[in-house]
Amino acid sequence: MSVLAGFVLLLVVVFVVAYGVGRQVGPVAPGLRPGSGGGASPGMDGHGMGGMR
Repeated sequence: MSVLAGFVLLLVVVFVVAYGVGRQVGPVAPGLRPGSGGGASPGMDGHGMGGMR
C-alpha cells in the first residue's frame, strides 16, 4: 500500500470517528439560530465602539 493511500485511509478513519462522536454527543449549542441578526448589544451601533470615533 502506498503512503498516500495509507494517509487517505487514516483521514477517512479520523473523520468517521469524529462524525460518530458528534452524533452521540448531540448539538453543541442547541439554542443557536443561524442568521439571527448582527449580534450587537442593545444601544450599540453594530460596530462595537459605541460613541467613540
